[in-house]
Amino acid sequence: MHQETDHPPLPTRMQSLVFLLKSKLLQAERALKNLSRPVARHPYGEHLMDASVCAETRTHLWNQPDGAEFSLTAGKVQNLRVACRLLNGTVIPANGIFSFWGQLGRITKRAGYTTGRELRSGCLVPNLGGGLCALSGLLYEAAVLSGCEIIERHGHSRFLPGVTPNPRRDATIFWNYVDLRFKVPAPMRIEAKLDHTHLIIRFLSETPAPLHSVSFPSSTQPATSGDCLSCGETSCFRHPSANAANPHREAHAAYLLDALMPEFNQWCASQSQSGDQWLLPLDPRRWRKANYAWTPPDHARKTFATLPTLLRSWRSRRLPGQGAARQTSLLHSEAKLAEYYHQRVDPCARHLVISQNLLPHLWKLGTLGGRTYEVLLHRLPLTELHEELDRAARAHPSSKTLSDFRADPILVQAESEAIRGASGFVTPHRDLARRLGKPTTLIDWNPPAALTRETNNSSSLQLFLPCSPLGRKGIHELAEAIRGLEVELLILGGATEGNGNDPLAGIPHRRTDVTALRAADALVLPAWVEHQPRLALLALASDIPVIATRACGLPPHPLLREIDMPDSIGIRSHVKSLLSTKHGTIPPLDGGPFLCMNH
Repeated sequence: MHQETDHPPLPTRMQSLVFLLKSKLLQAERALKNLSRPVARHPYGEHLMDASVCAETRTHLWNQPDGAEFSLTAGKVQNLRVACRLLNGTVIPANGIFSFWGQLGRITKRAGYTTGRELRSGCLVPNLGGGLCALSGLLYEAAVLSGCEIIERHGHSRFLPGVTPNPRRDATIFWNYVDLRFKVPAPMRIEAKLDHTHLIIRFLSETPAPLHSVSFPSSTQPATSGDCLSCGETSCFRHPSANAANPHREAHAAYLLDALMPEFNQWCASQSQSGDQWLLPLDPRRWRKANYAWTPPDHARKTFATLPTLLRSWRSRRLPGQGAARQTSLLHSEAKLAEYYHQRVDPCARHLVISQNLLPHLWKLGTLGGRTYEVLLHRLPLTELHEELDRAARAHPSSKTLSDFRADPILVQAESEAIRGASGFVTPHRDLARRLGKPTTLIDWNPPAALTRETNNSSSLQLFLPCSPLGRKGIHELAEAIRGLEVELLILGGATEGNGNDPLAGIPHRRTDVTALRAADALVLPAWVEHQPRLALLALASDIPVIATRACGLPPHPLLREIDMPDSIGIRSHVKSLLSTKHGTIPPLDGGPFLCMNH
């Protein structure tokens, strides 16, 4: 006996085959038409970036945030990421015709598309590239609102039960014969972006859209049977239960990491949950590289960027120790690593934890769209870093190292936008935490093992400089501060200001290694920029006084004398205090001569 159900008859494999054959014929017909009347693929560029917004449309991304449908919703968002990267920045000339498929090209796994939800034969089924109708619908609405002439548009054949169709956004697409095409009345720029909750389309033009009555066709389509994963019709050949390629997956986090900082390693391991994905430069069990020795939890899924990392290491050995050439090469290598991660991060990863140096590259690639993310902050943002170096360069115009490199403005802008979109930051660096306006998790620096102190029998005060004597490390202010005093400077690094510019001329100094810190009277680091104050932390742990700027990000300590910025007068005052204590001419202050003076 026939039993009535709420669902239409299940599709058969024969019906699917007939649909496939028909679609192939229609695709071939459209391809022939495109050969005789080709559709232009419009260029990308910076033109009209400052033009007025003549239309903006947006829609929610995560209509199925959890449950059985989550993996297909995540696939839809991934497909929108890929498509928006191809679409964003498109500039169409006056009277130019925009074609959805002409601009985006064919949907393939190689291009980065994955399985999402697609409306077919009355059901929302898993399919490669599913979910792009959300993009075509917003483009259609924006095109109408900005006064474009609609040349081709196709409405959906069905809609979801209980949902009133929105005719303003009813524009379906199917490669290549179901297209969306419109003609722009004036030069126009399309911006397509994802924030963590919305897909956003903007049309920009220097010519405002004319005032006109906007009408959209009505939608009278019947309802669909519902989402494939939750409809319960497991006997249907399209249902994911019959297809091992579409397993049910849940939301998780992904950790996109580069060089190791032990503080970040401990924090990430403490936050990671079962099923999280860790994307790492190298497998720490196979490659004995201390700077990549992350320790992901056993429950984490691990992805290793072995080839890009080894190529970067090989190239870095052939670079100079400092300068523009080195920084340019490092940025290029970071971009390659970010691209490797971008291609492999799981679409179901809704939250990311990212090493800061990868952040601008991932932003440009569109990896962060539709996700929340936290940043492992280990240096100043590029905008503030440039400002700090520019300020130092103005104070010391003869220094070549203070102005020898600035990152590409496009990269700086990308990092600034990504930082504004971050949900939070993690850092042990107190100055970085102070500078950031968003929620910042301040974690502890890992305490180093203390050195065994040695007696300094020299009558001179021995100050240990734990870096090369460069402008950004405050060497000009330090040299001015100690000139004429009974001080010998012990220098760890080998780089110099160069070009005959020697700020230490006439000052007793010598190159040494880290063992000299054992007998030093103090460590001095009056830096404009300092992101990894490891030796200053070692000195404090070994009860060695430290004179340092706030830019070093050190924690409070009784032996730390902190100054706001490189200042020869302030440095000289602290050095004189050390000399007096060494020679016994004044008694030390209560608690020792170097009380904490944090600002």
